[in-house]
Amino acid sequence: MAIAIIPARGGSKRIARKNIRPFCGKPMIAYAIDAALQSGCFEQVVVSTDDDEIAQIARELGASVPFMRPPALADDHTGTTPVVIDAIHRLGTMGIHTDHVCCIYATVPLISADDIRAAYQQLNSSDADFVYSVTEFPFPIQRAVRMDEQGLVTPFWPEMMAKRSQDLEPAYQDAGQFYWASSQSWQNGWQRPAGHRLPRWRVVDIDTEEDWQLAELLFRALASGQPA
Repeated sequence: MAIAIIPARGGSKRIARKNIRPFCGKPMIAYAIDAALQSGCFEQVVVSTDDDEIAQIARELGASVPFMRPPALADDHTGTTPVVIDAIHRLGTMGIHTDHVCCIYATVPLISADDIRAAYQQLNSSDADFVYSVTEFPFPIQRAVRMDEQGLVTPFWPEMMAKRSQDLEPAYQDAGQFYWASSQSWQNGWQRPAGHRLPRWRVVDIDTEEDWQLAELLFRALASGQPA
């Protein structure tokens, strides 16, 4: 059995009520729920929240909210993994035992059901115990520089500065959309993670109002069929 778990606490600070704020006509969390349902990978799409309004909206959108997240796991410092492990344990006490779990973040309007399916296939056909979304850095990290208090810069890797961009190895970052693993791997930790590559134009980390506006511009461009 595969379960999707969408963490969605109510106390977001930088963008108030971010998880259910309207985004291009729908609550933000709707895009994560829709993609999970459309992927066909899951017996249940579970939202883990401490917030009654989020729980109600999630249910209206077709997700399940079989429990409320405890306050100790809904503060500003708790990471994603403890929330997923808590959900696995709570589902287990209800007789819902999961083989694989995909954690999907609530603020991913550019997520694709196809990517969720492809990453699940990658997990099942490889030696990886975790598969998560990644995207390539837009600029070679080997040419990164540090800046001091006076604004003077020095390269992290001086020997790389004279090399051509095309001769430098590509580097990738966590795209922050979804994370596939077995229930056991969630509880034991990452041993052999693998990345499922997403194009840069479909990845936006929404932490500020500026990020939100950029994500809406990208979403509308993609919806209209125009190049992003």
